[in-house]
Amino acid sequence: MIGKIVKVLVDRPLGSYHPKHKNIFYPINYGYVEGIIAPDGEEQDAYIIGVDVPVKEFTGKVIAIIHRYDDIEEKWVVAPENASLTKNEIIEQVNFQEKYFKFEVRM
Repeated sequence: MIGKIVKVLVDRPLGSYHPKHKNIFYPINYGYVEGIIAPDGEEQDAYIIGVDVPVKEFTGKVIAIIHRYDDIEEKWVVAPENASLTKNEIIEQVNFQEKYFKFEVRM
């Protein structure tokens, strides 16, 4: 999946809060890839990094996968096609939510 171009539909734009966990603020855009079903039975979740404004949808490249050891699902990390980020830069941007899980960034 890494390296593929995907379209992410954003249901939690940058600057919003989680619909159930009101203490989780989204400093980046977050959504799902329509038509790809994840192990939890829902469409594949994706973080969008490298985009500094709220968006409704975004087409970009999967640059990493967040593999959770203590959860059934993985999160894709999608960025502009020319983006170049390190694992540490990705962790910094997704840690607002991933800090609740044991995870690794696969690139």
